[in-house]
Amino acid sequence: MPSFAFVDAKVTVGGTDLSSYVRQVSLSMQADQLDDTAMGDTYRSRIGGLKDWSVNLEFNSDFAAGAVDATLFSLYGTVVTVTIKPTGAATSGTNPMYSGPVLISAHNPIGNSVGDLATNSVTWQGAGALARATS
Repeated sequence: MPSFAFVDAKVTVGGTDLSSYVRQVSLSMQADQLDDTAMGDTYRSRIGGLKDWSVNLEFNSDFAAGAVDATLFSLYGTVVTVTIKPTGAATSGTNPMYSGPVLISAHNPIGNSVGDLATNSVTWQGAGALARATS
């Protein structure tokens, strides 16, 4: 896929498509760095350890049935599957779908200043393996 404007990401939380409310999405993956340097080595040596991932989302607030607040409030404290694609097009080699379980550990339904756009920002940690599908 050539360069593109990030304007059509697809995001589902617990099977509910919340894409039309998403203002920002980022997916972070990391692996522990384990130092296995031994006597006689002249440079540090490292191997990968446990993997982890998280998703950061910012939503436009909406309190209607089936919208952001109703969905996240009902899932708060549970583990659900999150899926993320760069665009709303079909999953493919150029539009991979990332999916995995997260603990819905935070929901911030209200918390903006006077005159601000009402938004809800959350960060959720992975609660298992992250998968990448291309078909």
